[in-house]
Amino acid sequence: MRKTTIASLLALPIAYSVGATLFERLYNPRIIRNIPTHNTIYLTFDDGPHPVYTPALLDLLKKYDATATFFVVGELAEKYPHILQRMVKEGHTIGIHHYTHTSSWQLTPYQLQRQIEKTAQVIEQATTIVPILYRPPWGHFNLATRQIAKKYDVILWSHIFKDWKLHDNHLAQLHEPIEDGAILLLHDNGDTKGADQQAPESMLLQLKRFLTSTTQKCRAIPV
Repeated sequence: MRKTTIASLLALPIAYSVGATLFERLYNPRIIRNIPTHNTIYLTFDDGPHPVYTPALLDLLKKYDATATFFVVGELAEKYPHILQRMVKEGHTIGIHHYTHTSSWQLTPYQLQRQIEKTAQVIEQATTIVPILYRPPWGHFNLATRQIAKKYDVILWSHIFKDWKLHDNHLAQLHEPIEDGAILLLHDNGDTKGADQQAPESMLLQLKRFLTSTTQKCRAIPV
């Protein structure tokens, strides 16, 4: 009996976090990983805004007539509202990451709701736009995510490049054929836990090469 109780107690956190993430990724039909389209791919950037790298990224996108979706961290968006205003002015889309870069696995339902709501408020205050896109940090869900985030379109990705690392990343895959409608996940901030601070420099270099050579349109996720 005691062993059964201990096993049950150990299983609860796993079900709340890892189990919920696997279930949502496999069975939630509302999660978007690609968008059927012709000759178009969708650029997305997580973890910003960063005071240096995000403006440099915006300059690059503008030069190549590309738009993107930025999943912003609320506490950073609060510090740099002018960057969000520039994003909107130049045709980009802004979505919710979390207020702090915290995994949903570490959040109670109430804390998760506050992370999402505070970020939405920051975005709306900076831009007057009400965000409808949400991407949880690391793509982590918990058992409360589906209910709490039900009014948002949850965006994951079809290609991820480990570009939070300066070395040992997969950015070379940017130069391989990418199917139409793909959602590409990149990062414009290297200050998050586990990332290399200068990693966005490498990302920007490879992205410039990609934008120079691609014949596909690079666009923000439509809202």
